Amino acid sequence: MLRYENSEWLFLLVLIPIIILVFILSVRWRKKAIGVFGQLKLVYKLMPMASEFKLRIKFILFAIAISSLIIGIANPQIGSKMEEVKREGVDLMIAIDLSNSMLAEDLQPNRLIRAKQSISKLIDRLDGDRIGLIVFAGDAYVQLPITTDYSAAKLFLSTINTSIVPTQGTAIGKAIELSIKSFDLDNDQNKAIIVITDGENHEDDAIEKAKEAQELGIFVHTIGMGSVEGGPIPIKNRYGTISSYQKDREGNTIITALNEEMLKQIAQSGGGSYIRANSTQSGLNALFKEINKMEKKEIGSKVFTDYKDRFQWFIGLAIILLIIETLMKGRKNKWSSKINLFEEDEN
Repeated sequence: MLRYENSEWLFLLVLIPIIILVFILSVRWRKKAIGVFGQLKLVYKLMPMASEFKLRIKFILFAIAISSLIIGIANPQIGSKMEEVKREGVDLMIAIDLSNSMLAEDLQPNRLIRAKQSISKLIDRLDGDRIGLIVFAGDAYVQLPITTDYSAAKLFLSTINTSIVPTQGTAIGKAIELSIKSFDLDNDQNKAIIVITDGENHEDDAIEKAKEAQELGIFVHTIGMGSVEGGPIPIKNRYGTISSYQKDREGNTIITALNEEMLKQIAQSGGGSYIRANSTQSGLNALFKEINKMEKKEIGSKVFTDYKDRFQWFIGLAIILLIIETLMKGRKNKWSSKINLFEEDEN
């Protein structure tokens, strides 16, 4: 099991592509500057000891050293021992709607992003509970089996978007049914399903599935994303600018609105609560109160412990590469003059 003690430093790795781009541009600028003095072939003949090959090797060493240094500062740690840890909590399955209507911007920045932000904040407040993730549109899929690994939950959450579900629609009933199947019904944990959607259900009988869940002792809560007035579904170009809005077969702009009545009925049938999110509040506090009302029972789970630091490997590698890069001259010697790895034109 690998984790990083200071994972925020890994964001500095975005500098590596920038450094590579700067190097490529500097090589082009250098060739252009040399070209001012005459034909490149002729000028290179006048500089027989200059080596483009060595300059590129020095840069590769430098880029790897910086990458290794950043990883070392982030301090990768490897778990070397597994132990069973006892916790108290409940089992939660979160079913998030990925239909295109979740792209409507009547909640800012849009319904889907707002829903993901709410789930992320909910995960931050969990302590000992197990959590799983279901995505649905015209069909439903398990995105994350139930787990106590909150980092994994956030990672999977960050990757979801409306394109990962091939069939469009809003099959809330299928999402509830799959959530029920995803629980271990043999354990004694209290269980709840949280459905986050705009409620435009056209595919199945979600209310009936919520009743089935309640009969098994599973609570079904619903969070309504969007406004009753509704909004159009934007189509954006590759620059993120709205180019048009989705239209129906008659060419009319589709307006998608929150179906509060449907979500209230689902929550009522599932013995849970309906909460409406808006642009300033996601209803998280009310939902968290509902979760805390549930009796938390002991959960035993195997987790990695005794993590050992591995930063020294990467820091050491970075130092060695930087020393080699510093000692390496940018000129040819009698051995490197015979190497033409990058097919430099020497004629």
